[in-house]
Amino acid sequence: MRAVLDTTFRSLRVRNYRLFAIGQLIKLIGVWTMFTAQDWLVLDLSHNSPGALGVVTALQFVPVMVLTLYSGRLADRYDKRKLLIVANTVFAATAVAFAIIVACGIVQLWHVFLFALLFGIANSVETPVRQAFVSELVELPLLPNALALSAATFNTARIGGPALAGVLLAAFPMRVVFLLATVLAIAPIFTYTRMNIAELFGIERKSRGGAKVLDGLKYVGKRADLVLPIALMAVIGMIGFNFPVTLAALAKINFHAGASSFGLLTTALAVGALGGALAGSGRRARPGAYRVIGAALAFGIFEFSVGFAPNFVVAMLLLVPTGFFSIYLAQAANHRVQMGVDAEYRGRVMALYVLVFLGTTPIGASLAGWWGEQFGVPSSIWVGGLVSFLAAVATLIWQLRASGDRLELRLRPRLSLRLIPSEEVAPDDLAPDGLASGGVAASAGVPTSSGVAASSGVPTSSGVAASGGVPASGGVAPSPRVHAEPASPAIPALAVRVRLEPSNRAAESVTRG
Repeated sequence: MRAVLDTTFRSLRVRNYRLFAIGQLIKLIGVWTMFTAQDWLVLDLSHNSPGALGVVTALQFVPVMVLTLYSGRLADRYDKRKLLIVANTVFAATAVAFAIIVACGIVQLWHVFLFALLFGIANSVETPVRQAFVSELVELPLLPNALALSAATFNTARIGGPALAGVLLAAFPMRVVFLLATVLAIAPIFTYTRMNIAELFGIERKSRGGAKVLDGLKYVGKRADLVLPIALMAVIGMIGFNFPVTLAALAKINFHAGASSFGLLTTALAVGALGGALAGSGRRARPGAYRVIGAALAFGIFEFSVGFAPNFVVAMLLLVPTGFFSIYLAQAANHRVQMGVDAEYRGRVMALYVLVFLGTTPIGASLAGWWGEQFGVPSSIWVGGLVSFLAAVATLIWQLRASGDRLELRLRPRLSLRLIPSEEVAPDDLAPDGLASGGVAASAGVPTSSGVAASSGVPTSSGVAASGGVPASGGVAPSPRVHAEPASPAIPALAVRVRLEPSNRAAESVTRG
């Protein structure tokens, strides 16, 4: 048990990362407490309008669409720690002003809309810079664990924040909840200032000048292994990840639940998400494309099921695996992008990832709110799951054609689907530092450590042995292979082989391309 704990939390041995994690945990508990109370406030002020919730969520993320790419340029050019101190100070000042208005009892719906926009401006700078900053807190071998623990920290707050908000809303007036949440939101300002600058693993200042947004976009455009997870998360982030809009409306309108019960739905989602984050904490290699796709398929199935939940309890139970695969997917996609990019481009590439993942939320939240008012809240959930599943299927077909891998469907002795990797390893399966893409095997959508396909699972990816060593510093040592052109998607490589017997005889073999 001790060895497992040491492996899971090994990044916390680094003082700078420990300060970072503590500050983020305290702040995010406050933020989730405030946003949970805010959702309930919006429903009260708007007379239970899902559309109003959609507007608030959209306004929080509109600045992400506009400013995130520029924030990535700032992250590659300037001191990330100082940028984070400024962004968190602005966020804290905004939270204080909002809490004062609520405490004075003069809050109106347009106030909530205004402060949602201001929170979004602060977050549009903080989020991409923070994501890129993690790579400067630990050495490269610890980066997968540090990223996983960052996701675990976020989802621990997602558990504690709504649960705390539910208790506080039941026991105290709403103004008390906002005031307490604001106090917690100040924490990162102090933790960032206490970090030891000499222990950061940043690239040299002289190499940061002249960072251009367009160069980052061109860099991603040449890398099919980066385009795939970014494109997939663009669709799922816009259509599938709209729980801030749908869960509050589902609890109050469809299940006639109170504020504390709404907190239970959000907590159930976050409990699963925490499990998904911890499941990836032991990762030491760059995740393969099929791990990302498999998690997306599972997420789509479970979110689809939530939309048809007959009652509150069933919905709460289904939200646990939905939360698990939501964060496992987001984390695997994040790792595949961040561990496959050169250090000098990391800020701009992660800004693009944040843009497509979070910046599309205004569109998705508005659509989810409108759809919920027109066709019912449950339908906005199951449609999101269906679209996410279809996006994952399309991505799977794309990856199979690009890589030359094949799927084998066996009908006897039991139905199974197995991935047969191509003989030649694609160059984009290797990270720039020589880290190998991890193999994945899945059964019923749950990834495992081996590279052997399970009998009834999601397609798997074989592990790739790393040929290069891992550099000792936080910088990324680029490999010449990272700039190699990926296999053309036009190659007729998609094949499906159907076997009827467990013997070596193939009853039928169909190849199309």
